[in-house]
Amino acid sequence: MKKLIQFNVRKDFGTDFYVQVLNVRKWSLLQVSFSWNDYAGLPYLQINMGSNGLFGLLFWVHRIGFDVSILSRTWKWDYLNNIEDNKCNYDD
Repeated sequence: MKKLIQFNVRKDFGTDFYVQVLNVRKWSLLQVSFSWNDYAGLPYLQINMGSNGLFGLLFWVHRIGFDVSILSRTWKWDYLNNIEDNKCNYDD
């Protein structure tokens, strides 16, 4: 059975919180991530339309990052876990 909402936390040079809403096959209606990084970065704003989804917004300032994607390709949790375990297969 599929979950309506999925939540994940990943720690790698900071903490990342991920939320996905309504996943259907390889697409998600809404994906949101919030990041608190150990290292500061330059501020930037990135807006995406097309290619990987309908609309995406990525905002970063100092140590805080925020990402929102509407009707986009689903993030692969298993791929992130395999990278951490050094078992990644790039052909997936």
